[in-house]
Amino acid sequence: MILDGIVDEDKWLAEGIAGIQHHAFYMHRALDANNLRDALKYSAQMLSELRTSRLSPHKYYQLYMRAFDELRKLEMFFKDESRHGVSIIDLYELVQHAGNILPRLYLLCTVGSVCIKSKEAPAKDVLKDLVEMCRAVQHPIRGLFLRSYLSQVSRDKLPDLGSEYEGGSDTVTDAVDFVLQNFTEMNKLWVRMQYQGPGRSREKHEKERSELRDLVGKNLHVLSQIEGVELQMYKDTVLPRVLEQVINCKDELAQYYLMDCLIQVFPDEYHLQTLETLLGACPQLQPTVDVKTVLSQLMDRLSNYAASSTDVLPEFLQVEAFAKLSSAIGRVIEAQVDMPIVGAISLYVSLLTFTLRVHPDRLDYVDQVLGACVRKLSGSAKVEDKRAIKQVVALLSAPLEKYNDIVTALTLSNYPRVMDHLDDGTNKVMAMVIIQSIMKNDSCISTADKVEVLFELIKGLIKDLDGTSDDELDEEDFHDEQNSVARLIHMLYNDDPEEMFKIICTVKKHIMNGGPKRLPFTVPPLVFSALGLVRQLQGQEGEVFGEDVPATPKTIFQFLNQTIEALSSIPSPELALRLYLHCAEAANDCDLEPVAYEFFTQAFVLYEEEIADSKAQVTAIHLIIGALQRMNVFGTENRDTLTHKATGYSAKLLKKPDQCRAVYACSHLFWVDDQDGVKDGERVLLCLKRALRISNAAQQMASVTRGNSGPVTLFVEILNKYLYFFEKGNPQITSAAIQGLVELITNELQSDSSNVKPTSDAFFTSTLRYIQFQKQKGGAMGEKYASIKV
Repeated sequence: MILDGIVDEDKWLAEGIAGIQHHAFYMHRALDANNLRDALKYSAQMLSELRTSRLSPHKYYQLYMRAFDELRKLEMFFKDESRHGVSIIDLYELVQHAGNILPRLYLLCTVGSVCIKSKEAPAKDVLKDLVEMCRAVQHPIRGLFLRSYLSQVSRDKLPDLGSEYEGGSDTVTDAVDFVLQNFTEMNKLWVRMQYQGPGRSREKHEKERSELRDLVGKNLHVLSQIEGVELQMYKDTVLPRVLEQVINCKDELAQYYLMDCLIQVFPDEYHLQTLETLLGACPQLQPTVDVKTVLSQLMDRLSNYAASSTDVLPEFLQVEAFAKLSSAIGRVIEAQVDMPIVGAISLYVSLLTFTLRVHPDRLDYVDQVLGACVRKLSGSAKVEDKRAIKQVVALLSAPLEKYNDIVTALTLSNYPRVMDHLDDGTNKVMAMVIIQSIMKNDSCISTADKVEVLFELIKGLIKDLDGTSDDELDEEDFHDEQNSVARLIHMLYNDDPEEMFKIICTVKKHIMNGGPKRLPFTVPPLVFSALGLVRQLQGQEGEVFGEDVPATPKTIFQFLNQTIEALSSIPSPELALRLYLHCAEAANDCDLEPVAYEFFTQAFVLYEEEIADSKAQVTAIHLIIGALQRMNVFGTENRDTLTHKATGYSAKLLKKPDQCRAVYACSHLFWVDDQDGVKDGERVLLCLKRALRISNAAQQMASVTRGNSGPVTLFVEILNKYLYFFEKGNPQITSAAIQGLVELITNELQSDSSNVKPTSDAFFTSTLRYIQFQKQKGGAMGEKYASIKV
């Protein structure tokens, strides 16, 4: 059925074009013969083809353009009075004798334009006559194209300011009145189209009307091009009459298009100075009109106008643009109760963009926009519409992008309240945007109050929201999020110790709710921030340690102990042990022996009760030995207790090679190469001998289980320890002992040469080469090595 209609339209169009071409042929012959009577006759017959009602607007336009091209030739003929011998005034009267109204008016408009150009009659009289007589055609499509033709032929002949047609009784006001009257009549015809043609669907009507909207909008464009339409005339005449027509037509399509057209064609300065009038029309539009888009486009234009030059900013302040826009948006949202949430938020996004461009220094305006958005969102717990979520993210991102400083955003009281309406997933995305902004701009958050607000904003990353389980999270994304939070903690800093301690306590309050998966990421940076504060206090004058100052090293160490306890209970004992040892070293630097001892005690308790994996035990005991070796704050009793524990645990490791390495590592606990360090040669020798016994036992076990003595690497490692202490001057380590150990290793290698690992052989060869080098070097060291034979 539809296909048949299209075929019929094509046939009717072809017939119409053929008719125009046929009559145009005879018209051309008449023009060539300077025969006015025949020219008028055939031109009228040609224009009669435009009387059809069977074509859609698109097809009718094609027919109209054929006739339009022919009328341009006829106009040239009319201009040359020598060819037809009739005055323009007489010709104006003559063409009115055409039989049909539509051809008569097309000819009248053509002669009228020639008449104005010849200046034989006042322009305003001709224009008024033409625009009034065109009312005779009330068919919407035919009438629209006729008035479009009138607008086209007269636009360059309007009595504009500085125009050749201005003067005498012809003024700019006449030109404006003519265009406005033509616009009004065209809009009425356009609106009436929806009621034409029985049996047609509403969708088809709307499509056809949409195709013709530019014919109506061109009138506003013509108005904007009139030089004489200055601000005062626009304010007093043009805008009120256009808005009156827009509001009274009560048509959704017309109102939206004409408001959009009005905003686009007239200068930004005019909009700014007539803002109250323009905005006052918005609530009077039909409820179904997309006012949000109209307002958004208006604010975008004004924003760009403000960004174009700083000289125009005082104008915005003078007219109180923000207050008027904010009030108008509120009235529109209140009037359109069915407006979807995405529409309301998009309005606030445009208003915020406008505010950030025009009033970047007015944070109270920014917060006011966010507050209005909060009130709109208060009816629902979470925003669920994806488009609305996107708009909320845009709203929250705008201040970050403008100020490049999260610190500014933290002063906005309504910022976190907007974030509360995001779903958990989007809340995390927004939190990551905030953290990335801080990293990108190297922002330093320097007060506890700002940290409180910041961690409220990113709470989606530091704790579970609404019962969401960590198990539901993608592991890689989760690690990225928590690493970002860890980096953020390092960006929190203040030179004042008291404020810094408040910041650290605030962070702890928030991250301790993170659960067992988050704490291993977030506790270490918090601990190291606190240790940094300890180092800062350590380097200051003595009065900082007074009882009246809350941020003392002792207070901070108590805080650290509580914090790491939470980590060890989740459980993450290996990480907690490392942190206890770091704290012990910091206490050592502050000369706080009881505190350092307590941290080592906690580390040993963790080792004994929580660390069961054999590999983890090996790592842990070496960490303990290394940290203990660097301690110089302990008295004899405490040091002996801790070293005894370390050596005892070393000897209890599961695998003999691990035992051996841990025990010979303990030898360093009894010989610290400092001026005031411990130097107990006998106990060093005991550790090394014990390591030898364990190594020998490992060899025997290997012989029993594998049928060979196993690698001699452990013996070579112990030999290197002997050499180290021998060079350091330990009197208990003699050249004879070293000689005996060299011979032992040599015998082991010779007795089981088939199973010697290349690495063991190379290690021993390098050690012997070192001994030989020391012997050849001479001096005191050469003398010490002289008795060793290799």
